[in-house]
Amino acid sequence: MTITAPPRPEAAPTPPARPSALRRTGGFLLRQWRRLTAMRTAIILLFLLALAAIPGSLLPQRSLSQSNVSQYFADHPTLAPVLDRFYLFDVFSSPWFAAVYLLLFVSLIGCVLPRALEHARALRAAPPPAPRRLTRLPDSAQLATALPAADVLDTVEEELRVRRYRVVRRERNGAAELSAEKGALKETGNLVFHLALVGLLLALAGGKLWGYEGSILVTEGQRFCNSFQQYDTHSSGALVEGSDLTPICVGLGDFRAEYEEDLTASSFTADITYGAPGEEGRPTTIGVNDPLRIDGDRVYVTGHGFSPTFTVTLPDGTSFDDVSNPFLPTDQRTMASEGALKLPDLGAGTDDQLALQGFFAPTGLVQGGILTSIDPRPLAPQVAIVAYQGYLGLDSGLPQSVYSLDASQIERGRLSEVARGNLSVGESLTLPDGTSVTLSGYKEFAALQFSHDPGQVWVLAAAIAVLAGLLGMLLLRRERVFVRTTGRPDDGGTVLEVGALARGSGDSAPRFTALTDDLRAALAARATTRAPSGAAPQTGGTPE
Repeated sequence: MTITAPPRPEAAPTPPARPSALRRTGGFLLRQWRRLTAMRTAIILLFLLALAAIPGSLLPQRSLSQSNVSQYFADHPTLAPVLDRFYLFDVFSSPWFAAVYLLLFVSLIGCVLPRALEHARALRAAPPPAPRRLTRLPDSAQLATALPAADVLDTVEEELRVRRYRVVRRERNGAAELSAEKGALKETGNLVFHLALVGLLLALAGGKLWGYEGSILVTEGQRFCNSFQQYDTHSSGALVEGSDLTPICVGLGDFRAEYEEDLTASSFTADITYGAPGEEGRPTTIGVNDPLRIDGDRVYVTGHGFSPTFTVTLPDGTSFDDVSNPFLPTDQRTMASEGALKLPDLGAGTDDQLALQGFFAPTGLVQGGILTSIDPRPLAPQVAIVAYQGYLGLDSGLPQSVYSLDASQIERGRLSEVARGNLSVGESLTLPDGTSVTLSGYKEFAALQFSHDPGQVWVLAAAIAVLAGLLGMLLLRRERVFVRTTGRPDDGGTVLEVGALARGSGDSAPRFTALTDDLRAALAARATTRAPSGAAPQTGGTPE
């Protein structure tokens, strides 16, 4: 009698372990990193960066011209605040532009660097072995020759090396074969293009971080030194301090503007002097497209205008000769300008301060009692002025523009209009207290911009590298040629199998035909030199 034990209950299958939260998070981050560093993502981000730069070209930017931005707000009071909310007047310093810029930078680095390392290894590697069946390649042919296999391969190798192929000979499965390739610089050009693009982004970022620029209006006979306190407007990178500015002073001697027959400006030239503070300046001439270049710094002429000069004579005979201030152009076609002149110190014996607000016309014409300008050239300069006396508020602690009066002082009655009139050169306007204001003439001023961009040279080098890489990527061809020899049992000759593989080079059939023709001719020539006297060499071949 056999006693069998009852069957054991089968254990329930153990459920697969669920991945931990850390592993899931790591896998998610890895997938996102691969998406970010894909070439497709880099191309999309590059397109978005170009698209994001369009508003910066179409709309005025605060970093370039605050006055143009203010004018846009005045012309479009409803639309401008909406655009400003999206940083469209500060495009290149906006958070969304910086986000696209940084994502593109990270994407290019993550995409290009691994490819560069892989390509460096590929450059040192030998050409790959020939495929098992050369007839399956896009271009293939067979050539028959009476030469032995060693001589055939010697001849083919010589021809390929003349064509700048890298050649490797191998023995596989009892057959001699040859692998050759050229055009590896095509991929090098591709990598140079993308690496140079990364360098270009780095150079632009470095120029923004360590660069600065300032704009100032300088009247003939005046000078300025490179200091943020002297500029009308300035901007600087996050890593720039006041002590980092180049110690240089620039003085304006004579400014000349030339015009076409239709009164459009043809050229601006300015005679300037420049040098370190305390030194005698060195003279030079600059223009719109010919700035002063000194050790990475640039001084540009960006515009011009007029500064009418006045002689103010007080009742006691005290005279202030040739006082002036730039009047800002309101019409670039006729150079009609508006501005103000503030005289806070008129001497002892009076508490009133004097201010002149006016309109300057280089070639003035009065129509219906209103002065207008009909020509940008100073043929008949006139000025329409309104004289104010009272308190200017210069010591109130609130900032004021030097080119206009503080309207709040007029509204509060602290500045009162005392006289107005139109003056030509030499004419005077007498105020009620006996003060005389005479238009003594005019001077021209130049709008100068001082720029320091340490990344300019690197930007140029990166741009040249981008162009060189692009040319290499477009003009070079990547080609591989494989050759295998097999013996002919009937006469002891050799059958030469040739196959070629080209990538990104268009129609490769004509080049392959030219290669096989040259190989056939070289084999025939070698067979002729080896054939005994009176014997006819046997060469031939029929392309597939």
